[in-house]
Amino acid sequence: MWILQTAPMSELPSLTFRVLPGVPRTMGRAPVADFVVDGPMVSRIHCRVVVDQAGVLEVEDLDSTNGTFVNERRVSRSVLVAGDRLRIGRVEMRVSRATGAES
Repeated sequence: MWILQTAPMSELPSLTFRVLPGVPRTMGRAPVADFVVDGPMVSRIHCRVVVDQAGVLEVEDLDSTNGTFVNERRVSRSVLVAGDRLRIGRVEMRVSRATGAES
């Protein structure tokens, strides 16, 4: 299991998202997004994250207005690894991998 966690910000409370293999999850401001991130400059449906059966975490930008960034580099699609910083709009999340039986 992969974990995306925001740093506390004045505009947004701390958020934690868990991503399991095989289930693509969308992120954005819209209530229909799987992971709702109601932050500055975040598109309604901003990006999608998915973990494949091999355990690789990938992010794909969904034509967002302000882009999806991995370690401050704008990406249309990218593999994420533990320690990466994923930013959508002004919301930055740290990528980590859960250890133990649940991962």
